[in-house]
Amino acid sequence: MERLDDVLVAMELKYCERCGGLWLRESEGEEIYCPGCRPEMVELPRGKRKRVRVIARNTIEELEGCLAELTAFCGEGGNA
Repeated sequence: MERLDDVLVAMELKYCERCGGLWLRESEGEEIYCPGCRPEMVELPRGKRKRVRVIARNTIEELEGCLAELTAFCGEGGNA
């Protein structure tokens, strides 16, 4: 009889983007549908990721001013 060595596979909890059910997939996996929904979704095209470029136009002084205004408005926290 052959003995298999213990193999650890990292898993993560994922929700299905079709039915909302929870399932486990391998960490860093790209599946977005649970095994039950995957056959129904295989013929649909996958959405493309959009790249977003963020350009900062504010100076440090302007950003510090905005942060000071937010701090004055929000206070120390606990204002929810």
